[in-house]
Amino acid sequence: MELKIGFSFVSIENAQMNLEAEMLDKSFAQVEKEATNTWGKLLAHIEVSGGTEREKGIFYSCLYRSFLWPALRSDVNGDYTDVNRQVVNKGFRYYTNPSFWDDYRNKLVLLAMISPDVTTDIIKSITDNGEKSNGYMPTFFHGDHASVFVAGTWLRGIRDFDLNCAYALLLKNATVPGRGGRPYLDEYLEKGWIAEKDTTNVPFFDEYKAAVTKTVEYAYDDYATALIAKELGDEANYQALMNRSSNYKNLFDPGTGFWRGKIDNGNWIEDFDPYYPYYAYIYREANGWNSLFFAPHDPEGMIALYPSHEAVDQKLNSLFTEPWRGYEVHNLTGFIGNYCHGNQPGHSIPYTYYFIGKQEKAQCVLDSLMNHYYDMGAEKLAYCGMDDAGEMSAWYVFNAIGLYTYSPTDPEYLVSVPLFDKVKFAMGNKTFTIRKEGKGNKIDEITYNGKPIQGYFIPHDLLIQGKEIRIKVREVSCKF
Repeated sequence: MELKIGFSFVSIENAQMNLEAEMLDKSFAQVEKEATNTWGKLLAHIEVSGGTEREKGIFYSCLYRSFLWPALRSDVNGDYTDVNRQVVNKGFRYYTNPSFWDDYRNKLVLLAMISPDVTTDIIKSITDNGEKSNGYMPTFFHGDHASVFVAGTWLRGIRDFDLNCAYALLLKNATVPGRGGRPYLDEYLEKGWIAEKDTTNVPFFDEYKAAVTKTVEYAYDDYATALIAKELGDEANYQALMNRSSNYKNLFDPGTGFWRGKIDNGNWIEDFDPYYPYYAYIYREANGWNSLFFAPHDPEGMIALYPSHEAVDQKLNSLFTEPWRGYEVHNLTGFIGNYCHGNQPGHSIPYTYYFIGKQEKAQCVLDSLMNHYYDMGAEKLAYCGMDDAGEMSAWYVFNAIGLYTYSPTDPEYLVSVPLFDKVKFAMGNKTFTIRKEGKGNKIDEITYNGKPIQGYFIPHDLLIQGKEIRIKVREVSCKF
């Protein structure tokens, strides 16, 4: 017996229409074959050679998981139920909001590289949502990173959406306190940082402001919104937002080398333990160690807060060697020292080594994470923590091919050592290739189309030309 079900978020009639249009005359075997072919075409955008069968299995599993969300909510005729529960049809596919606090870091960029049509429909969806929600662009859980998504998408040349409409919403998020926008924006605008309550013995799951995390992330969102302002010729807001993008410095404590909470009068919170994990006190789902080094738009300025590169090196070494103190909290799992890979806040920290001339140490960490944290458990199916709508999966995909979205706002990628000897990546009507020469963790040279690349970043504009990246590597020892 075979049961066929049609569903719709609009009406019973639309559910029947979807059923008739999509599978009424198809057998289960035919639907299964079509689904397999659809996924096969998507996964075939990236073809890898070399590496082990295990690495290939993890890679394509992660690539698959990167594309499970957001979810399509419109019907075959384009009807959808909007945020006001009205039935609407604007001629695009309507999607649920992305998991912005997580997947802005990498997954939404991967989505744009492989499925730009879906990306534009998602931006149209969140813009429609925002225009009907007090004029604020949707946020997710804690962050305001639709700014990063919209800016990064536009700057990568994907432009089949109304940037002016999206910008109006994002600018309100950044400048007008109110329900639906950034929490505690009034404090942020007044002080340049958000204050936290001065208290003691905070239980892990108590709700506070997550003031440090919000402050540093709002600074990055300001940067992203500033780049949109620049694209649209809004010079006044560009300058104001760029000035605010340095606010991440306001909660850096040079006495401890950590980003640390302040109370309302500007004094540091006295009961400060960088090892203790919090759900929303000072940090969001993190401790002080996993809240280090977040300024993707200004790594040089971030590094300059420390007295020397040696001090940064020592801080990073301590992060990856200081043991986790045994705190049992369900959303901080999977450690190297005190670094937690099982949740997203610290995922960009290993790359900090690049900016102090220690790229090989970053690679030692990346290799360990890819080798130990993605097929865990008796069945080899577990991650070390939460995938969060594909962010952790996309983290693996990018690092396995030797690219990472260190600042997803900016149309460029940080080059790392690929797991595979050769990667072919079909993007649009072009295919670029990544070749690894040698084995090891130290990058000696990066070339594009035979010409040396200075530094470690490669622009998106080069990738879309469809030429070859060569990464020459060798083995060196890593001492932490």
